[in-house]
Amino acid sequence: MNIQTPLFKPTALAAQTADAIIRFEAVHKAFPARQGGAAVTALEQIDLDVDRGSIVGVIGRSGAGKSTLIRLANGLEKPTGGRVIVDGVEVSALPEPALRDVRRSIGMIFQHFNLLSSRTAFDNVALPLEVAGVGKAAIKARVEPLLELVGLTDKRDRYPAELSGGQKQRIGIARALATEPKVLLSDEATSALDPETTQSILDLLASINRELGLTILLITHEMSVIRRIAQKVAVLEAGRVVEQGDVFDIFTRPAHATTRSFLGSATGRALPPSVARRLSADVQPGSQALVRIVFRGHFASEPVLAQLSRERGIEANLVAGQIDEVAGKPFGILNVALPAADATLASALDYLRQRDFDVEILGYVT
Repeated sequence: MNIQTPLFKPTALAAQTADAIIRFEAVHKAFPARQGGAAVTALEQIDLDVDRGSIVGVIGRSGAGKSTLIRLANGLEKPTGGRVIVDGVEVSALPEPALRDVRRSIGMIFQHFNLLSSRTAFDNVALPLEVAGVGKAAIKARVEPLLELVGLTDKRDRYPAELSGGQKQRIGIARALATEPKVLLSDEATSALDPETTQSILDLLASINRELGLTILLITHEMSVIRRIAQKVAVLEAGRVVEQGDVFDIFTRPAHATTRSFLGSATGRALPPSVARRLSADVQPGSQALVRIVFRGHFASEPVLAQLSRERGIEANLVAGQIDEVAGKPFGILNVALPAADATLASALDYLRQRDFDVEILGYVT
């Protein structure tokens, strides 16, 4: 499959700086008031770069502005203020005829697949090429390798009703790649799938990114999706980016409360309900300090609790925790109960901080 020569080459209308293939510059989006109500601000002062060849995730709750953001990227919405630039083209300033050409370099996959029920898998993938006026021979030469890429060569003549959810999404991905885009936008593409199928679709997207060098911007409300394939993440809350950065850094040292709430049990931060119910901000007679220890990189494999006991004579009771990988790097969280006596607790915290662990006192439990 030829992936080097795109079928469509939109003219760049703005100079590209650095290596961001998608750039949101001070983007604001407000929707007009309806039936006497107030105008609705969907996005406010969004500054976000998506590096060429990367996978960037945008996560937020319902109503945070995720869908509006991704619709701005392909020109389906116009910003009220600011600029949206894709591969050097200021899509926010283009008239509709010029946008049609640009959109051919921007593929998109959807939560509910959006396949035409009356067309076979092959014909669904071929649709954007037919609309663009590509000849039958060229369509066949393009579609067949795409079906092979997504592992559905044997389903080419099946209709959507005959396909599973995962197979439908694979057809949706193949269709999005038909015009050889430089950017792939994913709008909650795994939300309608079961966990096993979700993993297979994420693996496929990661493979496409790796093998084709395709930039992927995905929106989701699931941190597990970000964790599995993204290199960078932006957290949206009420139309604003409240935190952004490398996935490993955001997962292991979240700065904003919204980010921490999304992480929850995905990174071992959630306490067992029986412990959470007993947690108090004040020291009680016979209570212990509940301490969260965050391990990053190679420190995640250290026997820190055994060392603490051996070197300082302080026993720590393990309450909850998780050791795993984030972005291919070891990472773990342990929630432990330590003696609440001032000198003993101070000694334990000093020991842990000397070894570059992040340490936080969550409260006290009896």
